[in-house]
Amino acid sequence: MKKKIFVLTVSLLLTQRSFGAGIPTLDEVSVTAKATDQLGVASTSSEGTVTAKQLENRPLLRPAEVLEVVPGLIVSQHSGDGKANQYYLRGFNLDHGTDFTTSLMGMPVNMPTHAHGQGYTDLNFLIPELVERVQYRKGTYYAGDGDFSAAGSVRIDYVRKLDAPFAQVTAGSDGYARALAAESPAVKEGNLLIAAEGYHNDGPWTVPEHLRKDNMVLRYGQGQRDDGWGVSLLGYDAKWTATDQIAQRAMAMVGRYGSLDPTTGGNTHRYSLSGDWAETGNNGSSHANVYLIDYDLKLWSNFTYATDPVHGDQFLQADKRTIVGAKASHNWLQDMQGIPVITTIGTDVRHDDIDVGIFLTENRNTLGTVRNDKVRQTSVSLWGEMQLQWQEKFRSILGLRGDSYQFDVNSNTAANSGNKKDAIVSPKLSLVFGPWDKTEYYLNAGRGFHSNDARGTTINVNPDPRPGTRAAGCTGSIGTCTGDAMSAVKPLVPATGYEVGVRSALLNGLQTSLTLWRLDIDSELIFTGDAGTTEASRPSRRQGVEWANYWTPAAWLLIDGDVSLSSAHFTDNDPVGNRIPDAIEQAASIGVSLQESDPWSAGLRVRYFGPRPLIEDNSVRSKSSTLVNMQVGYRISKPVKVSLEILNLFNEQVSDIDYYYASQLPGEAAPVNDIHSHPAEPRAVRVTVRLAL
Repeated sequence: MKKKIFVLTVSLLLTQRSFGAGIPTLDEVSVTAKATDQLGVASTSSEGTVTAKQLENRPLLRPAEVLEVVPGLIVSQHSGDGKANQYYLRGFNLDHGTDFTTSLMGMPVNMPTHAHGQGYTDLNFLIPELVERVQYRKGTYYAGDGDFSAAGSVRIDYVRKLDAPFAQVTAGSDGYARALAAESPAVKEGNLLIAAEGYHNDGPWTVPEHLRKDNMVLRYGQGQRDDGWGVSLLGYDAKWTATDQIAQRAMAMVGRYGSLDPTTGGNTHRYSLSGDWAETGNNGSSHANVYLIDYDLKLWSNFTYATDPVHGDQFLQADKRTIVGAKASHNWLQDMQGIPVITTIGTDVRHDDIDVGIFLTENRNTLGTVRNDKVRQTSVSLWGEMQLQWQEKFRSILGLRGDSYQFDVNSNTAANSGNKKDAIVSPKLSLVFGPWDKTEYYLNAGRGFHSNDARGTTINVNPDPRPGTRAAGCTGSIGTCTGDAMSAVKPLVPATGYEVGVRSALLNGLQTSLTLWRLDIDSELIFTGDAGTTEASRPSRRQGVEWANYWTPAAWLLIDGDVSLSSAHFTDNDPVGNRIPDAIEQAASIGVSLQESDPWSAGLRVRYFGPRPLIEDNSVRSKSSTLVNMQVGYRISKPVKVSLEILNLFNEQVSDIDYYYASQLPGEAAPVNDIHSHPAEPRAVRVTVRLAL
């Protein structure tokens, strides 16, 4: 009995530093030289924490590539770099974040009912040098994870205090320039974190991207993460010109990095004010977050070029919103009939006040309106979790989550206005056996969900005024339609997952995990390329295997590698086929990091992105890609360090993304089905000089 209480007490203490929601079993999964630290506390084989030390020597083309620390996750881009990235994981083309939830410092990043797709996740405001840790978990097995988390979730935390203030400047290929300065002076009983970033990049594109970013972080806090409080103010602005994906038949006309519409691009901002509080006692802990976010995006795109031979096919997606939310949790250790138990309860509340629209444009001048809506969307959740240590080598985690949503849509087309409510209950169960011989075994099952676009829940008629869209099945609108009439989609769509896994630290310094998983979703979300919307479609099943490894053969050397294999199919019968377009099937990566060993440091990463079906019958497929990035650092003196990054080291001419759909080039008589690609950027060199102050 004393051993069982000890195990649960350790779990509870580790929980103080875990996910902001307060659920046990994450921070303890940190990848360290002592891999055995993870045994006895993790609830699945597919969760983990990556620390700032592991990110130091990781070469990054884009800020969101920090997420590639998640085994099997691919980050790419199909447009300008001011736009949210494209994400792939566990048999999903996650589009810009659907079915994968992300937060920073307790604030949600995913945007429901977004102008450019459900769950839009723009991480371009992330400052990698400030990241203290990345906590990830996959699947539907965690009571604290709600909307958009069917494939997984990531929580990113910034540092509270820097080791020393610093300033750095970077210059590189194709007009790349970046400056960053940060410090964390002591103020009274706490610390003030101040950081400012300026950024410019033209990229390799024939039409220069001219991406300009201004970024600021201001935070004051007292105490520790698990026993203290803080207030954070973040501000981010960006403007850019985009080279969208282009049809492969057009590359001979405009070149590999050319554009068919030089006026696509966008501008965005995200300002946020948040507060966090935590308190730890002898027998439990409490956590709370509140946040206020002001967000705006104007995105001009052109995916089909000239089906309108007079004005072209450019359109504007505009999204302006205010987000208010809060979350809180409390956990405690108790004895229940001789069985030690950790109980966690929590709640999440979020309200989005949204002005969202799609407009027909030419050279960024508005010609007409597809639809314009004012949306009020509110979600409330209650959840609880109990971890019971039945025996020294057997424990269970039982969770239950309830979510309630309310949608209020006021559309410029009166027939598409309305109110809708929905609720869903999601049970979770994890069984953990061991450890035996430094090896632990996991069985997991759970229900999750994703929400659909609020506009799709109240739609009745197709609002698209473009000629031919109604007869062609209402291309570019939201929902399923026949003629003018449209049927609304279900607001909340269940996803049911199953997982069996093993984690071992049998060899000194090596952590390895193997996971078999399956996920069933009642209604797939499909990205529509010509309108940039996400639409509900057929039910699906995904399944696969993942193998992840972290090895520290010496204190100064870290080697990590992972392989992920997935299959994704629609589960109903349809003559068009049952493969899910763009679903990732294979991903692999390996990295070597030479931690700073006076005066050198280095990092090398290889990433493989496998071929994918681009159409339901699998007759058209994308090609695979392998990219190699490297970084070498040299400390000239104690305060001065110089780093060299070479991205796409071997200058591979491969695609970041591939889609298959119909488009019409200028001069063509009708739309033509073709693969549309956004090329990976060619070799780029960047040099950084960092001064510790």
